[in-house]
Amino acid sequence: MHQTVTKQIDSSRRWWVLAIVVAAQFMFGVDAFVVNVAIPTIAIDLHATPAQIESVIAIYLIAYATLVVTGGRLGDVHGTKNVFLAGVLGFTLTSLWCGLAQSGTELIVARLAQGATAALMVPQVLATLHLLFTDEQRNRAFAVYGIVLGLAGAAGFMLGGLLVTLDLAGTGWRSVFFVNVPCGLLIAGAASRIMPSVPRRAGTRLDIKGSVVLFAGLLCLIGPLLFGHDVGWAPSLWAVMAIGAVILAAFLNLEHAVGRAGGMPLIDLTLLADAAFLRGLGAAFFFFLANLSFYLVMTLFMQRGLKIPPLEAGMVFVPLALAFVVASRHSGARARHRGTKVLIEGCALQIAGLAALALVAVYVDAPTPIGLALTLIIFGYGQGLVMAPLSGAVLSTVKPVAAGSASGMYGTIAQIGNAAGVAAIGAIFFAIESLQSSRAGFLVSLALFVTLIMICAAFLAWMRRASARS
Repeated sequence: MHQTVTKQIDSSRRWWVLAIVVAAQFMFGVDAFVVNVAIPTIAIDLHATPAQIESVIAIYLIAYATLVVTGGRLGDVHGTKNVFLAGVLGFTLTSLWCGLAQSGTELIVARLAQGATAALMVPQVLATLHLLFTDEQRNRAFAVYGIVLGLAGAAGFMLGGLLVTLDLAGTGWRSVFFVNVPCGLLIAGAASRIMPSVPRRAGTRLDIKGSVVLFAGLLCLIGPLLFGHDVGWAPSLWAVMAIGAVILAAFLNLEHAVGRAGGMPLIDLTLLADAAFLRGLGAAFFFFLANLSFYLVMTLFMQRGLKIPPLEAGMVFVPLALAFVVASRHSGARARHRGTKVLIEGCALQIAGLAALALVAVYVDAPTPIGLALTLIIFGYGQGLVMAPLSGAVLSTVKPVAAGSASGMYGTIAQIGNAAGVAAIGAIFFAIESLQSSRAGFLVSLALFVTLIMICAAFLAWMRRASARS
């Protein structure tokens, strides 16, 4: 299928296709960060509780994580173009719903729907890169992808603070969702004209049972983390999480049964025999566990603890995001020569950046936005060295026929990490903030982030050894 697709379009047109799919990835990335900056304002306007604050971010990630494997598999079955278009249009409509929400509960439900449509859209981005570009072109394509991730962060931070501050036509925080509507329509129009069609696989059906079981298992495992603080970490929450773990174990047994019966499991079971891929997923999980949760805690500390206004708080992240872009540009060439060593170096730089940030929080009573922004540059550069080549490194041993399933699994693990991090570390921050202060909660969170990144580096080294043996 890989050779068939690449022969359909000439080399120059491939880069136009790349521009379209990474534009969708850009919109998805902006949405994650723009909401982070706007969340304190949303909480005030909708009178949201701490659990609702976390849920607005985490429920979106949970929906995405539980359905992204299904989205990747749908791309394998029905063609990446068709599923991509459905995802983009769905994301556009649900963004409009988010902007029109009148209560915290309605916004959470709308964000659930938005995450579900993102799960259709985003897996097709990595699958398209994997299918359209040959080995010598793939590093360039993934470098562009990494740069777009960084630019999405910068744009999200700036746009969130700017839109909340400008209060366009009295829409306030709602405009951070409304901005997706014209962008989504433009992307869908361009994709319908330029993206190549990939023939669906004849005689295949989606594993609906697997989708339902995976959704239920992950929701039970992650969902209780959101409300633990509000209900005093009641024993029933831990029971629900244990049930979620049992359901996920049953999911793997179900997938093997579907495969033995000659069906098409939700995940490509051959991927489970790829040691390098599985270890790479472990690295991705711990990396993303400390990813979006860092930005949530940093935003809450600045706006709630240091009383920095939304626009200035958003601008604090801009040098970080630009350093991320520079690192993404460097990481492609360095990864070709040094492999996964570059990712491990990136982890070390992130730890150094977090240590510098901790020193500022301990020894400076009232850190200025400029001082915080300069301190974050080291962390941003290190994060760019890891995130940009990480997806390519994890998928490097995957055969093209399993690209959709593998990218879906990668997306699931990444967003499970993001959701679990927001829920767990966010809950720890709120608990310590209520007992002591925002600064104390921030420092404990930084220690957790350092620990998680160290574990990520260990998995990367483990993955490197497996790749060398294969």
